[in-house]
Amino acid sequence: MLFIPREEGQGLVEYALILVLVAVVVIAILTLLGPTIGNVFSNIVQNL
Repeated sequence: MLFIPREEGQGLVEYALILVLVAVVVIAILTLLGPTIGNVFSNIVQNL
C-alpha cells in the first residue's frame, strides 16, 4: 500500500460548502426582499 487516501478533512469541507451555499441564498433573498421589508417596517412606524 503505497498510497492511503486521507479523508479526515472531508466532513469539514462539506459543512463549509453547505454554510457558503446557505449564506449565498440568504444574501440573495435579502437583496430581493430588502426594500419591501424596509417599507413594511416604515409603514408600521409611521402608523404608530
